[in-house]
Amino acid sequence: MPLEERRRKRRQGLQRGVVILPSAFTLANLFFGVYAIVAASRGDFIWAGWFIVFAAILDMLDGRIARFTRTGSNFGAELDSLVDAISFGVAPGYIIYQLHFHDSAWGWVISFLYITAVVTRLARFNVEQGGEAKRHFHGLPSPTAGMILATLHPFTETALFQTHLTGFEGPQAIGVLVVLLAALMLSHVPYPLVPKIGLGTVRGIFVLVLLAGCAVGALAWPRHFIFPFLLLYTGVGLIRSVGLGLLERLPDRDPLLDEGEDEGGAEVRSLDYRELFERPASGNPSESMGDEDPEKESRARKGPTHKDPTMESEKEK
Repeated sequence: MPLEERRRKRRQGLQRGVVILPSAFTLANLFFGVYAIVAASRGDFIWAGWFIVFAAILDMLDGRIARFTRTGSNFGAELDSLVDAISFGVAPGYIIYQLHFHDSAWGWVISFLYITAVVTRLARFNVEQGGEAKRHFHGLPSPTAGMILATLHPFTETALFQTHLTGFEGPQAIGVLVVLLAALMLSHVPYPLVPKIGLGTVRGIFVLVLLAGCAVGALAWPRHFIFPFLLLYTGVGLIRSVGLGLLERLPDRDPLLDEGEDEGGAEVRSLDYRELFERPASGNPSESMGDEDPEKESRARKGPTHKDPTMESEKEK
């Protein structure tokens, strides 16, 4: 076999391996989501919660690997959504049902509402943002909501919770939390992505230090850190959105146009809010803008002027 032919086949094999890599991470995400259900059915709710955290880490990595290797595809996006529906919808819903609602005849409805919100949120995400958010998420991401429910039980086992927060463990409080998470997933509250790390700017170095601190906290004190941190992330996004709404801070671009600021050639649709505050004085909407020429309007009312052919012929002479 010629040398060029062998090199071409080797490159093709390498390319197929790179394409399979993001899907392998996605299927590993599915493995941990399913095993979380198995662990919860055996009564091991602590490890069931950690398995969902592992699934969320893999869910974050598969998208980054697909972008880094330029192997993203519609198949990968659809597979990711189906897997997320299980790992961050069915699995947390089953865990929360077994822990707090299995004694109630209608307690399963709470889990059903949560799973419905996750599935609807994933379908909307694929339609609105093409399966990939570049600037922020529209609504609470389903992995965040799933990890909040999954790490709630490990947090309730800590001495901090047992000493100061035991009143928040009842089915009523848990039900309010589940319904609130479902509503936030279906909302358009903007939640930022994990910021990019860079050593060239002060902001990039600050982000690196912040992420390193979060990683140390999650590894050193997982039961004390993960659930409060995720709850803080959820609350800050909601409070910020409500605050901007009360201050009437209108966005300067279409909120559904989710293109990064550093991506050249992105279509930017300008928004004009004048129509919200200015109403026409009469039936003609252009009169309220005040940019029409009065002489032009008078000529339009008089109609077109007709030239006399005899006068034209005299001028030519």
